[in-house]
Amino acid sequence: MEASENANLPLETGNLNPETPAVRWKKITIVGVGLLGGSLGLAIKKRRLAGTVVGFVRRAASLSECREAGVVDAATQDLHAAVAGADLIILCTPLGRMRSRVRELLPALQAGAIVTDVGSVKASVVRELESLVARAGAHFVGSHPMAGAEKTGVASARADLFVNAACVVTPTRKSNQDAVRRVEEFWRAVGGRVLRVSPELHDELVSRSSHLPHVVACELANYVLSSAHPKQQPALCANGFRDTTRIASGSPEMWRDIALANRRNLGKSLDAFIADLRKFRRALGKADAKTVTKFLETAKQRRDNWCAGCASPSQE
Repeated sequence: MEASENANLPLETGNLNPETPAVRWKKITIVGVGLLGGSLGLAIKKRRLAGTVVGFVRRAASLSECREAGVVDAATQDLHAAVAGADLIILCTPLGRMRSRVRELLPALQAGAIVTDVGSVKASVVRELESLVARAGAHFVGSHPMAGAEKTGVASARADLFVNAACVVTPTRKSNQDAVRRVEEFWRAVGGRVLRVSPELHDELVSRSSHLPHVVACELANYVLSSAHPKQQPALCANGFRDTTRIASGSPEMWRDIALANRRNLGKSLDAFIADLRKFRRALGKADAKTVTKFLETAKQRRDNWCAGCASPSQE
C-alpha cells in the first residue's frame, strides 16, 4: 500500500457497542501487560470480544497485579502456554524486545493465527516481524493505537483508553487481507477510529506529532528544571509548564527505543523544528513585532482548528 494512496484517508468511527462485537476471538493473548496491555484486556473483557484473555508477564509480581486489576482471565510467565491456541496475539512489549519475544513464541504459534502490536514505530517492526511470523504459517499486521499516558503499569489501565483514539493499521503488499480486515475490526470493537497507512508513512507522521513533542517536553524539563538555575526557578513553573512537560514523565526505556527506531524521521523533524525556532530567535533579536505576532497567531489558529475537530480523549 503506497503512502500517497493513504495519506488523506478519514478516520473511521469505532464500534462502541459492547453488545455487538465485529469479531469474536476464541483466545486473545496479550504479551506484556502494562498500561496498554492492561487497558486492552479490560476493553476486550468489557466488550466480550474473546472467550479467553491471557496475559504474558515477565515478573512474578505482575501475576498478582494482573489478578487484582482484573485485566485478564489468566496471567502466566510461560510464553508458550500463553500463546498456545490463541487466534490473536497482541505484542505490548517495548520495541527493543519485540523481535526476541516473537522468536520465543514461534514454536507455540498456531497456523492461521494473527499477530499484531501496539508499537509507536512501524517500518522496522513490520520489516522484522512479518517474515518471522509467516514462517509459522501465521499473519502479522502492524498496529499503533494513539492512546496512552505518562503513567505506566497495569494499575493505570482503563477500559475506555481506546475510545475515539486513532488506531493506525499498517499493512504491506504481503499482508493477508482477511487478517488486515480482522485487525481493523478489532480496533473498532475496542472503540478506536481506524486509519490505514503504510508503515513508512506512519513513521514520518508520528515523528512530528508524537516523537518530536516528547523530545521537546523532555528538553523543557531538562533545561528549565536544571540545578544550574536559581533555586527559586521551580517555584515559578506553574500549570502551563506542568501541562507542556507532562509527557516527559513517560518511560525512558520505551522512549529511548522509539527515538532510536525512528531516528531518521525524528532527526528530520528536529532539524525543521530547530530551523523554525532560529527564525523566531532572529525575529526577537530584531524586535520584529510583525514576525513574532504572525508566529503566535498562526500557532493559535492551527491549534484551535485542530482542537475543534479532535475527538480523542486520549492523554497521549
